[in-house]
Amino acid sequence: MSILGLRVVVIGAGIGGLAVARALALRGADVTLLEQAPEITEVGAGLQISPNGMAVLRAVGLDAALIAASVQARAVCLRDHHGAQVVRLDLTRLPDPAYHFVHRADLIDLLAAGAREAGVKIRLLQKVSTVEGGAQPTVHLAAGTTLAADLVIGADGLHSVVRPVLNQTDAPFFTGQVAWRAVVPNTDRRGPEAWVHMGPGRHVVSYPLRGGTALNIVAVQERTAWAAEGWTQTDDPANLQAAFADFGPPVRAMLARVTDARLWGLFRHPVAPVWQRDHLALLGDAAHPTLPFLAQGASMALEDAWVLADELARCDTIDAGLAAYQHRRAPRVARVIAAANGNAWKYHIGFAPLRMAAHAVMRLGGQLAPDRMMRQFDWLYAHDVTAD
Repeated sequence: MSILGLRVVVIGAGIGGLAVARALALRGADVTLLEQAPEITEVGAGLQISPNGMAVLRAVGLDAALIAASVQARAVCLRDHHGAQVVRLDLTRLPDPAYHFVHRADLIDLLAAGAREAGVKIRLLQKVSTVEGGAQPTVHLAAGTTLAADLVIGADGLHSVVRPVLNQTDAPFFTGQVAWRAVVPNTDRRGPEAWVHMGPGRHVVSYPLRGGTALNIVAVQERTAWAAEGWTQTDDPANLQAAFADFGPPVRAMLARVTDARLWGLFRHPVAPVWQRDHLALLGDAAHPTLPFLAQGASMALEDAWVLADELARCDTIDAGLAAYQHRRAPRVARVIAAANGNAWKYHIGFAPLRMAAHAVMRLGGQLAPDRMMRQFDWLYAHDVTAD
């Protein structure tokens, strides 16, 4: 159907919300984006945009802006917790080597600029209280006003107001893992590689940002002590440093530079059974939260945004377009989430003989069949939703 003039309300000015707003506006939709914060901003943290996510940015005309704001990755190096290299995955061997490290705030900035340039009306300080579905869905704001639309998209994350309208309330459970995020100066002048230091019950991911001037750090620890979900909680850097005190000098040196650490508990959420109904739709974490062990949260939100706009344009009705969107996306995100969950075990092998054997197998594979090592990721990185 033609979506020219289609009235769309998007809730949430995160990666998925801004991307779908631009994708729909470029096709002629009348898009209003609601954000409860006083400004569009993000806490300091990095993320990875793999080639499948870059394909979406290319399709909506934001690839040049992303390239300018990011570091193009050359490799992912898996190392043991002492610092010895296990295997180096050469990202230049990918069919499309457009793999980038970017500060989350920089990505949000370019997506917000892209949404405004496409004509999206961004309204700040708009806290949504409830949503009602129907042929003309309605958004009720905490301030007492209402908005009617032809379609309402919940891109409002883990605590979505739209998800419980479509699904029963679910109970996420604590995985027994916590994660710290931090950004430190890249005083070692680390090159464009992601390093994953793997140890018993723990791992540390690090990679450069902002022209190589900074290093993004994500450190994950298995423990029984619970921590709240969400990455806005601060923690004493000394706790982070103590948790990895037995790691090698490269990790200890990085963590010694941390002055502002954010800690959050990792919870496993079920994928929403229902993503759409009554002209309401879910997108990104509101539909399918994933653990941060495959670096696909941002790229999955970008893929969702493109497919939702694409299916609405392909199908004869809004209902048909939304149904096709869920049908097209649900199997892929389920596979991504399963792969992310599996990586947690691989990174954290505690039994020393098993860990050494697993590392030996990876090391041998990288030496004897580097191309085959990279081809195992084709299902993920070479998938281009804009070419489906």
